[in-house]
Amino acid sequence: MRHRFALFSGILLSAAALTGVAIHRSAIDTTAVSDEPAKATLLIPAAAAAERRYPRVPADTTSTAQLLARVETALRDPGTAPEDLPDLGHQQQVIYRVLSKQPTRSAAVVAALPQRWRSVAERHLAARREFLRMARGRGPTTLPAWRIIQPEPAEQLLKHYRKAEAATGIAWEVLAAVNLVETGMGRIDGVSVANAQGPMQFLPTTWNQAGVGEGDIRDPHDAIQAAARYLVRRGGLQDIRQGLWGYNNSDYYGRAVLLYASLMEEDPRAYTGLYHWEIHFNAADGDLWLPVGYAQQQPIAVREYLKHHPGSRPPE
Repeated sequence: MRHRFALFSGILLSAAALTGVAIHRSAIDTTAVSDEPAKATLLIPAAAAAERRYPRVPADTTSTAQLLARVETALRDPGTAPEDLPDLGHQQQVIYRVLSKQPTRSAAVVAALPQRWRSVAERHLAARREFLRMARGRGPTTLPAWRIIQPEPAEQLLKHYRKAEAATGIAWEVLAAVNLVETGMGRIDGVSVANAQGPMQFLPTTWNQAGVGEGDIRDPHDAIQAAARYLVRRGGLQDIRQGLWGYNNSDYYGRAVLLYASLMEEDPRAYTGLYHWEIHFNAADGDLWLPVGYAQQQPIAVREYLKHHPGSRPPE
């Protein structure tokens, strides 16, 4: 077992922790989200998410803890059917999203978990709350001009992360966590208002620095290798927190990334659940799920979108 994230000893039990856009800090702050609804909209086909449903979270503590323990176990079980993993990952994600906003309830759920899962849950909640601390004020009333696409297969992305680690020394778990919080491991296809692009959200000016970007800024392989080189340039080999500060000037961001990285460093099978997390958006009307197939050429009013896709809202 490698222990590259010893710095977590002081923050793993933190009550503080995550984000405005499902998992994505950069997307919250830099992607075009205006208050002007689109005049013309391109809505996802009704069939695109018809077979997937917004996961429910039980109302009582015991049932929530039991469900979470079953989900965490199944996500790490090599015998779990591959076709079951997307719903399991989404269920895991939604449980932590719901609990992160309810400190009293979340503490009770964690206490009811088997010992094996308590530290796991605490770190998930801490990471989530770090991103919530980054978001300020009321959520937006419009949804962004994004496409949500299917990411590269988990095994292929893992090869990219490990190749970058071998070439630079930056831990693959850190690269996976950055990819997760930037674009949901490549699910968000869009250009930010600051012109950040691709699955690792590079500014072209940064990409074009000598020794950073090579190849295609939108290609997962090329972007992951570039992210590792950039983290090295920003001091990540000496202090990964310093490198992450160079990637995003926020201590909240760095702590959240390293919390997710610690889960994968402790148990690489934790990657399976994180890979299957979906794109959620903290809007004024609540937490909305934007499934693969969502495609907007312009921002769209949340309420207009929900008229066509009521299943994007948490079930009553």
